[in-house]
Amino acid sequence: MSDVIEQVAVGVLQDFADAWNRHDVDALMTFMADDCVFEASAGPDVAGTRCVGREAVRAGFAGVWAAFPDAHWGDARHFVCGSRGVSEWTFTGTRADGTRVEVHGCDLFVFRGGKIALKNSYRKNRT
Repeated sequence: MSDVIEQVAVGVLQDFADAWNRHDVDALMTFMADDCVFEASAGPDVAGTRCVGREAVRAGFAGVWAAFPDAHWGDARHFVCGSRGVSEWTFTGTRADGTRVEVHGCDLFVFRGGKIALKNSYRKNRT
C-alpha cells in the first residue's frame, strides 16, 4: 500500500514542478499547506530567505520569477519516502542584467495532510 501512496505523491511533485515552469503561482499555492514554509536557495540567513505563511510563500515564489523571468526547471526527477520528498532538477534562467544561469539543484519537501508544509530549495552556485 505504501508504494501506491508514494506514487501519488511523486505525481503531485511532478504537477508542482509543471506549475513552476508555467509560472503559475495560483496553481502552486493549491499544493501548499495553510502554515507552509518556503526556504529559498539564496538569501541572507542560514536557510536562505525563509518565507512563512501562505502570503509570504506566495510572494517568495513570485520573487523567483521576478529575478529570473524565463526561469525553467528541467530534467525533473522525484522521489518520496513517507512524509518527505525530493525533487532534483536543472535550473536555467536569465537575470535582469542578462547573466545566464544553468545549475543543478534540488528541493526537499515535508508533507502534512496531503499538502506541502515545507519546500526547502538548494542549488549549485557557479563562479
